[in-house]
Amino acid sequence: WPSVSLFPLSLQSIHVARAIELLEKLQESGDVPGHKLQSLKKVLQSEFCTAIREVYQYMHETITVNGCPEYQARATAKATVAAFAASEGHSHPRVVELPKTDEGLGFNVMGGKEQNSPIYISRIIPGGVAERHGGLKRGDQLLSVNGVSVEGEHHEKAVELLKAAKDSVKLVVRYTPKVLEEMEARFEKLRTARRRQQQQLLMQQQQQQQQNLTTQQNHMS
Repeated sequence: WPSVSLFPLSLQSIHVARAIELLEKLQESGDVPGHKLQSLKKVLQSEFCTAIREVYQYMHETITVNGCPEYQARATAKATVAAFAASEGHSHPRVVELPKTDEGLGFNVMGGKEQNSPIYISRIIPGGVAERHGGLKRGDQLLSVNGVSVEGEHHEKAVELLKAAKDSVKLVVRYTPKVLEEMEARFEKLRTARRRQQQQLLMQQQQQQQQNLTTQQNHMS
C-alpha cells in the first residue's frame, strides 16, 4: 500500500476509490476474511464517510494557516472534528455547492440572532437552482457560507454573504428539521398573538366610534 499523508490525500475521492479497489483485490485473493473487508468497504462507501471527506476538503480549502503541509493537515482535521462534534445529536454536516446565476440560488432562509434562533433553509423554490441541484433540503441549518461562519449571526449577515458570492457558493449545512418546525411554530404563535391584538384594537376603535356617534346624536336631540 503506498504511503500517503494522513489527511489531505487519503480523504480525496481518488484515494478512497483506490482503497476500495485494493480491498476488492484482497477479497478476491482470499488472504483476509471476506466479511471484514466487506465491512470496511461499506464504511468507505457510506454517506457518513463521504460527508467527512467533503467537509474535510472544504475546511482544507478555506482555512488559512502558516506552516508545513503536515501542520495544515492537523489544523484542518481539528476543524473537521469540531464541525462534527458541534452536530452531536443532529444530522452530520454536509457541503453543498450551488452555481450562482442571474435567477438566484433558489431558496429562502429564516431565523438569525435577532430572533434567538439559528439560520435555516425555510423554503426550496420549485424549479429553482437549489431544487435542480438536489443537495439542499428544507430544514437544513446554515453553518457557513464560502468559509464564513453564520452560526450566531444576524439574518442580514447570511443574506449579504449569499448575495456577495460570485460564480458559485459553498454552503456547510446540517439537517435538523425538528428545530425548524419548533421555530416555525413559535413564529406562528407570535403571528397569531399579533393578529389577536390587532383585532382587539380594531374592535376597541369601532366601539369608541360608536360611542362618539351616540354622544353626538344625543346632543343633537
